[in-house]
Amino acid sequence: MEEGVVNEILQGPLRDVFDTKQLITDISGSGNNWAVGHKVFGSLYQDQILEKFRKSAEHCDCLQCFFIIHSMGGGTGSGLGTFLLKVLEDEFPEVYRFVTSIYPSGEDDVITSPYNSILAMKELNEHADCVLPIDNQSLFDIISKIDLMVNSGKLGTTVKPKSLVTSSSGALKKRHKKPFDAMNNIVANLLLNLTSSARFEGSLNMDLNEISMNLVPFPQLHHLVSSLTPLYTLTDVNIPPRRLDQMFSDAFSKDHQLLRADPKHSLYLACALMVRGNVQISDLRRNIERLKPSLQFVSWNQEGWKTSLCSVPPVGHSHSLLALANNTCVKPTFMELKERFMRLYKKKAHLHHYLQVEGMEESCFTEAVSSLSALIQEYDQLDATKNMPVQDLPRLSIAM
Repeated sequence: MEEGVVNEILQGPLRDVFDTKQLITDISGSGNNWAVGHKVFGSLYQDQILEKFRKSAEHCDCLQCFFIIHSMGGGTGSGLGTFLLKVLEDEFPEVYRFVTSIYPSGEDDVITSPYNSILAMKELNEHADCVLPIDNQSLFDIISKIDLMVNSGKLGTTVKPKSLVTSSSGALKKRHKKPFDAMNNIVANLLLNLTSSARFEGSLNMDLNEISMNLVPFPQLHHLVSSLTPLYTLTDVNIPPRRLDQMFSDAFSKDHQLLRADPKHSLYLACALMVRGNVQISDLRRNIERLKPSLQFVSWNQEGWKTSLCSVPPVGHSHSLLALANNTCVKPTFMELKERFMRLYKKKAHLHHYLQVEGMEESCFTEAVSSLSALIQEYDQLDATKNMPVQDLPRLSIAM
């Protein structure tokens, strides 16, 4: 919401991407306080925001989905971001709401981020159709790995001069600085792959509403862990394309997840593979059959795969893959966040900053942590079914 920050973007290289008539700012931000973003800015700007939503929606031929891209640790992203979810649900109940949420790392610089994140999570549980949780630490680790491989010359690579690895004042070279541009670039590529079917031709297209329909078996369990491969393409590093089968294997490895998680050793509820480039349906089937024995799917959805093929690959590359997994591996992230929340909340530390905002009560905190506990419990119950034998259900015989 800060005018200064938005103006900086409008003077930068991305200025032409934004319609300045659609921007809303205030003199200051939310001061790392969910209550200010949600209760103060929410009610103050609701009508103005709604008007801009309607204006954008009018230009759509086929409105499928709204994307909310926000961070969970601060005040505006978590507070106003989740306030908008409810506004969208009331105004456009039929349109899916996808949320890309950036979760704070344990070492982030916002002391109140556990409060903000958990207050926001309650809203996400209630008003989002799909949440793609991403954590800052994973993005930073991926960029650091790429940096290491490029600098060690292991890959025999050359980096394009204007790559996001080398641009942004040489962010990667200064290791103490977080390379935000390169990290944001990964999230941007996730969204590009997610929407590729809506923008390009393909033999097996997937609408955004199909993602929610096929990957979310229960309303609360709508957190999808994403992985991108090949990752090096995201930083414009000129390396030979990896073998197609290797690309599928990478999508299930720990190193390629945009959340610190290990889906391979957790339980899958469903999985989507969104492939771009010159890939055949037979390649998809072969790789699914190859990987299936090493992945554990919930007993009632053993064939829980959704696939799409888009014939146009990312610029300059032969193929790419985005995997979206509804998997119990998100649970440790939520448990860690709850622990950080409880450490502050037990001492009632920083609580007064929130309670002095009109409409904010202590019950908001207790309800938020109860909502998260219930979500963790749902994942616990699913994990308890892991390694249970899958019964072969008798097939229906039809008398001729």
